[in-house]
Order: sequence, then structure tokens, then C-alpha cells
Amino acid sequence: MSDAQLQFRDELIQHGLLLPMGVDGLLGRSGGFERIVDGIDRCATRLGVNDGAEVLRFPPAISQRTFEESEYMKSFPQLAGTVHAFAGTNDRAHAELLAIMERKEDWTTGQRMTELVLTPAACYPVYPVVASRGPLGVDGALLDVCSYCFRHEPSVDPARMQLFRMREYVRIASPEQVQTFRETWIERAKSLMTDLELPFALDVANDPFFGRTGRMLATNQREQTLKWELLVTITSQEKPTACLSFNYHKDKFATNWNLRQASGELAHTGCVGFGLERIALALIKHHGFDQRTWPTSVRERLRL
Repeated sequence: MSDAQLQFRDELIQHGLLLPMGVDGLLGRSGGFERIVDGIDRCATRLGVNDGAEVLRFPPAISQRTFEESEYMKSFPQLAGTVHAFAGTNDRAHAELLAIMERKEDWTTGQRMTELVLTPAACYPVYPVVASRGPLGVDGALLDVCSYCFRHEPSVDPARMQLFRMREYVRIASPEQVQTFRETWIERAKSLMTDLELPFALDVANDPFFGRTGRMLATNQREQTLKWELLVTITSQEKPTACLSFNYHKDKFATNWNLRQASGELAHTGCVGFGLERIALALIKHHGFDQRTWPTSVRERLRL
């Protein structure tokens, strides 16, 4: 636990921007906080408005089948969240459940897995949808998606919420088209952060792969520069927070879902992800708890 993280979280709560919900990493948002998030979301929309992306919006859950096809559990079993429900079928089972709860015992033993898994990344629902349409056109596909995402990593750090929103642009196309897409969005993101008067750094990164095999995957990801992050200091100079990520998956997801280019070859995929809450927190940290005192140019950029 970091004293700086705990202090910032408590200050956000004291100023009425975030609301405690009794579990680390689970926080409510006030109207004032949501105005900031909406402003960032509008910026993301304006940055991509001329690209012609198809807009898709999904609930914060995916099917168990899609989750399994993603092979998420091979790399991130520690982060996954599944949806369970009461498995009883009669009054007796219900009465037993209530008795267990009355005794303050573990009532979850009567729960069974449903067909739903909490969405780990906003782009995951996209791939089976696009794959179901058949081979891509010569221009590939470009999708604009947004979703609440879940990752099981309880923390007092307000920038590491267990449920958070990701706004993403997803590119499915040839390797050259995907890499051009990523380079374009890196430059757009740098320009946006400059306009928002946030100090930032761009650095190669890796995902939090699990276990011994995960360390090898993380090394490979870094060596191939498959993941870049735009970092902003929020509670630590030594460990700044990733507010945007720029990912190149090569043909990983295309292999999982048989995503094909017009030529018949496997497509490549990439995405840019805006961590909406994290960017909002960075703005609050650097410009203050009261939006009315923020620099005029920042307020105008966000249309607050």
C-alpha cells in the first residue's frame, strides 16, 4: 500500500468526486467526476471522427465461450472475474441459503457458474462479431468501442479500479495498416496530452502475464515493442500511471477467431485504449479538485 495512493483516494472522496463502496478498487463516481470523463470521451471521439470507424457498444460481460476462445486464462488467470448465480431449484434450497446467510457462513457454495464472464478488455467482444461477417474488405475494419472492464486487482490506488471504462479504437487489417494505425494514434494522443497540459512520457511496456511462462511472454512483448503506454505521474514519480495504451497483437486474435483479410490471409489486429478514469484522475491531480480553477484552454478542450 502506498501512502500517496491512499491519501489521493481519500482526498478524492473528501471532495465528493469518488464514493467509497466498501471494497478496495470499487468506487462510485459523482456528477463532477463524470463531467470530466465525458469531456475526455468527447476528445477521443473528435480525434477519430474523420476515420469512419464503426461504433459498437457492449455490456460489461462477454459469453463464456468468447472468453475461452480469447485464451485469456493462459495469460491472466489472476485478473479474471466470472458471473455466478444461485443454483437452487426449490423452496428448500432457498431456505437453506437463507439459513446459511443468517449464520454468517459462506453462502456462495450454492452458486454456480453462468454463461457470463466480466469483460476484461473493451476490444474482446469485437473480434467474434467481425469474424462472423466473413473475410474483411480491402480496407480492413475499424471499430470504435467502449465498455466497463473488470480486473481483479484490489488496491487503494484510485487509478487501479477493479471496474473501469476503456474507450478503444480497434483496427483489423493487414500488418502494415495496423502499424500505421498505431503510429497515427500515438501522435494524436501526444497532441491531446499536450493540449490538456499533462506531463507525459511514452514508453514500451508489457501486460501483467502470469507465472514463469508469463515472464517470457512479457520479455517477448517488450522486445518486439508490441505495447506502448502513455504515462502520466499521478501518485508516484518513479511509477507513473499508464493512461493510454497502444497495442499490436499481430495475428493472435485473428488466429483465435479466424479473422481473414480479403486475400484470405490471417488479419492482424491492434488497438488504442483510453483509460477514461485514469486520465480524469491525472487531470484532477495536476489541475486541482475544482474544475472551475482549471486552465481555460483545458476546460475548453474538454468542453466542460
